[in-house]
Amino acid sequence: MTERGTIRHIGVQVLPDGRLDRVNAARYLGRRPKTLAMWQVLGKGPRCVRDARGRCFYFLDDLDAFKEAGEAA
Repeated sequence: MTERGTIRHIGVQVLPDGRLDRVNAARYLGRRPKTLAMWQVLGKGPRCVRDARGRCFYFLDDLDAFKEAGEAA
């Protein structure tokens, strides 16, 4: 992420297929995991994909699109 000519490093873990768990997705967006959980309940926020065990994951492309739309602010 570039801000005024500097690079800001955010320590997040992205899985090989481009997914992030809720904790890492929240960190990437600068939010708390509970906020993303509430957004999902309200039908807002970036798209959440559940795996076979019911865990919620977010794709990096979806998070970027959400940020670009200005909805993460």
